[in-house]
This record gives sequence, C-alpha cells and structure tokens, in this order.
Amino acid sequence: MNWNTIDFYPVMGEQLTAENTIKLDFSPKNEDLEKVDLTQTAHFTDFVFSQLSSAQKQFGFGGYLEHRAIYRRSEVFATPLADFRNIHLGIDLWCEAGTPVFCPFDGVIHSFQDNAGFGNYGPTIIVQHKLGERTLFSLYGHLFRSDLSTLQVGQQINRGDRLCHVGPYPENGDWPPHLHFQLIWDLNGNWGDFPGVASQREVKTYAELCPDPNLMLRFNH
Repeated sequence: MNWNTIDFYPVMGEQLTAENTIKLDFSPKNEDLEKVDLTQTAHFTDFVFSQLSSAQKQFGFGGYLEHRAIYRRSEVFATPLADFRNIHLGIDLWCEAGTPVFCPFDGVIHSFQDNAGFGNYGPTIIVQHKLGERTLFSLYGHLFRSDLSTLQVGQQINRGDRLCHVGPYPENGDWPPHLHFQLIWDLNGNWGDFPGVASQREVKTYAELCPDPNLMLRFNH
C-alpha cells in the first residue's frame, strides 16, 4: 500500500509543522526527567507545558517505538505475569485539554470505553478503516468522558469529522493532556482497548502490528 497516495485529514485539525510542533523526548537519555516527580500529574504537566511554552509551540510530538522512562509512574505497565512495558507503540500529541481531534479517513466506530485507572488510557475510541484491500484501526486515547456519550458501534465517521477532544486529568487516565494516536492492523480480539506500550521482548511483533502513525500524521521532523 502506498500511504503517500491517500489524502488524510489532519488529526489535530491543522497540519503539524516545524512552526507549531516540537519533538519531545521522554527516553532515559533525557536527564531532565530525573528532576520531575512523575507520580504527581500536576508536576508532570508543568514539565511538559513549560517545554511547549519555551518553544512557543502548540503541540508536542513523539514517542513511536521510543524507549521511555515515564512508565515507572504507574503499575499499569508492569505485572508479575508480564515484562515491564516501556516501548511506546503510538505517537503522543501533547496539547491543551479540549483541543479537538478529527477523523483522518472515512471509517466506522469499532469500539469505545473508559479505560479508567492511574496511568491507563482513560476514555478511548477505536475507528475501523478500509484502506484498499486492508482493514486498519486507529486508536485515540486520553479523551473526555463526554466524547463517548453520543457514540454508537458501527456509526459512520467521515474524513474531517470532529471525533473527540484531548481530555484533562484525572479523567484522561491521569496524564498531562495529550492524544495517544495509534495505528493497528489487527486488534487480536481487543475491544475499546489495545496495548499502547510493549516490552522490549515484544517490540518486533508489535512494530509489525502497529505501523508508524506518522505515515498518517505526516509531520516532517
């Protein structure tokens, strides 16, 4: 499939460019993270938005297959039955709560639910698209709860329709406001939820299952 031949609508309502977007680093290489109490969402939020303010940018961008240091803040990413998960499978778009999010391509609502809990997705929507002969799913996490109230499974969503909004903490899973945007070829039976972070042991499998969302976002960074 040639992604370049598809006319995707900007997910944030405007094209992400060097003028409005800065790449953010949440990897262990970023020593500034050691100075932030990530368990306190207000402190974490101040850290994120101070970077946007200093750079005079509207959006922060990044995370696809990034080895991240920020997941130590929540037990969601580590259980006795699984490896610690710290490889991010989507792209995060950090911006003000209430920022509208738009459907990039025609599709239908596959599923949605509130994945509540500290460090989880919070309100989440999955849209099913048909791209040529293939089915692709797009996932939107960390939304407003009210975004789920009018949705129906199977509902038609057209390219450019306003789908949802970036949610505030704590209802967004208790994160600094951002959209988790992820592409998935096969949900493997999941409904309203899908892993957004993998362990290093699993990363090859998930990288094939979850293509780079920037194929759709098209931010030249």
